[in-house]
Amino acid sequence: MRADYRVLLDACVLIPMPLADTLLRMAEEPRLYVPKWSSLILDEVTRNLIENWYLVPEKAHRREAEIRRHFPEALVEGFEPLIALMTNDPKDRHVLAAAVRSHCELIVTYNHRHFPAASVQPWDIEI
Repeated sequence: MRADYRVLLDACVLIPMPLADTLLRMAEEPRLYVPKWSSLILDEVTRNLIENWYLVPEKAHRREAEIRRHFPEALVEGFEPLIALMTNDPKDRHVLAAAVRSHCELIVTYNHRHFPAASVQPWDIEI
């Protein structure tokens, strides 16, 4: 892996703290890869931490704020027009669109079934 290897992190891998911590530490200097995500992904993380993991809202929002503060370059914007072009699972089209917009080579996710090979091959993105 190269230090400029762009990787989009899906919400499902940013929710469990041990996994998120490991992935984010590998993205710190000297980084092993360049992390990417969108506000929609971070919103999903925070919402799930509160609703499904029962984290106190203040802690969930603080966690999101700290992620944003430490990795400001990770935020992907301007991907929304691409969502309609994506052919993967409708719930995760925003994820693939953000990966395409930010020229990611890999999406890290547990939801492999939401990204069938035919939907990512045209963009040369691995899951």
